[in-house]
Amino acid sequence: MHLAPRVRRLAIVALVATVAIAFPLAQSAEKVDYDALYKIRGEGLQRSEVMEIASYLTDIHGPRLTNSPSYKAAADYVQKAMTDWGLVNVHTEGFPFGQGWSNERMVAHAVTPSRWPILAYPKAWTPGVDGVLTAEAIVAPIETMADFEKYKGKLKGKIVFTAPAREVTALFDPLARRFSDAALAEMTLLPVAPGGGRGRGAAAGLNPEVARQRMPFYASESVALLVDPGRGDGGTVFVGGGGNRDPKAPMSLPQVVMAVEHYNRIVRTISKGVPVSLEFEIHNTFHTADLNAYNIIGEIPGSDPKVGSELVMLGGHFDGWHTGTGATDNAAGSAIMLEALRILKATGLKPRRTVRIGLWSAEEQGLIGSRTYVTEHFADRATMQLKPDHSRFSAYFNVDNGTGAIRGVYLQGNDAAAPIFAAWMEPFRSLGMTTLTLRNTGGTDHLSFDAVGLPGFQFIQDPVEYSTRTHHSNMDVYDRLQAPDLMKNAVIVASFVYHAANRDEKLPRKPLPAPQPAGGRGRGF
Repeated sequence: MHLAPRVRRLAIVALVATVAIAFPLAQSAEKVDYDALYKIRGEGLQRSEVMEIASYLTDIHGPRLTNSPSYKAAADYVQKAMTDWGLVNVHTEGFPFGQGWSNERMVAHAVTPSRWPILAYPKAWTPGVDGVLTAEAIVAPIETMADFEKYKGKLKGKIVFTAPAREVTALFDPLARRFSDAALAEMTLLPVAPGGGRGRGAAAGLNPEVARQRMPFYASESVALLVDPGRGDGGTVFVGGGGNRDPKAPMSLPQVVMAVEHYNRIVRTISKGVPVSLEFEIHNTFHTADLNAYNIIGEIPGSDPKVGSELVMLGGHFDGWHTGTGATDNAAGSAIMLEALRILKATGLKPRRTVRIGLWSAEEQGLIGSRTYVTEHFADRATMQLKPDHSRFSAYFNVDNGTGAIRGVYLQGNDAAAPIFAAWMEPFRSLGMTTLTLRNTGGTDHLSFDAVGLPGFQFIQDPVEYSTRTHHSNMDVYDRLQAPDLMKNAVIVASFVYHAANRDEKLPRKPLPAPQPAGGRGRGF
């Protein structure tokens, strides 16, 4: 999911969600094609390739930061795989984004009072340092207007720690969890107000004017390197971006995020009046030859002459952050969607409508890829001027909540879809898929479709370790993926997509939304 750090926020779209966990199948006349379902299950559970796909996206081509060389290599792999499976119209679609970025080397050590290795990662789109930087560390948090004068003239050439030491507590609670029946029941019935989530790095909660002046002040003082404390602990470090994608923008300062235990050790040492010198070797590269980012598209053409031009889409974002390999965010979702298409092709099933996958770039920078695609193909949310494909669209299904098992569907306020999905879910009750909720879940690409009145849905998934360990962290790697969950999820997605493509009518829609003002996050550089 996009924004760093970002915690999922649920927003209720009605005062009370009226869909029960066990929506009675008898209330729906929706058909389930059990012959197709048997084929999908057999291929997806007995001959699955989802983990092999995930390994290529992570071990071989991860991380996949937007417009980086590894993203492009991963896109090439996916296009070849889809072509080999027999998909058609396989291509990429570019859009303006800005310069790419990659980290080639990151080595850090304490030098005095004793030498020891430091765990730290550079922020994306920040520069490295020339050669090997060896400098004194100083703790200089800018939290009030008075702090500017306090540190003026004292930071030149220093490695600046931007915050006090952070308390680290024992992990008495498990990092991983699955939804209990009670939690799923509450999700369907109780309104949830939008939450605030965690703070955004060292500058969270600052006076807006202090926050605005803080970075220019560090730059004017000729700081050599900025160091933030990591949000995680126990070796897990959550890292996002810190520089500008616009190649014409002024270069930011070198910035890293350090494991909190190492950060705290250095701060405590300095607080005792003991000087600390640190050594950093950071090599980062900005890629400016191509300032476009690219979505990845492929299709299974519709087999029915009457409705074959109508469209069912599935997808998830393909980009990720740079410290891990983007496994749970979102190689998992990408691999699930690719595997769903492979299953449909391998079984020989013939969707009546065209099935199209969209693997989106720049989701982490504000859903830019999917928003651009929706604007170009379906409607401009700013004006709500509809394009011809808007009327031919049936549904979009998204996976972007990590590695956890699918437990149901966020209906996004679409009451009319509830009995349809209840029927499609019934064969998967034994896999734990039981829940429909009218709630909206934010922060991912189904919102781009919903914003222009198209049925867009995100699946409910068990959290597992998503917010506690893997989301935007150095621990977001292949080994955190849960193979049985990904296999089952691909089967569920393949079934939903097949049934959406083969039902007599397109999925029901909510009323068209009013035009939304242009601008906001995710536009331009």
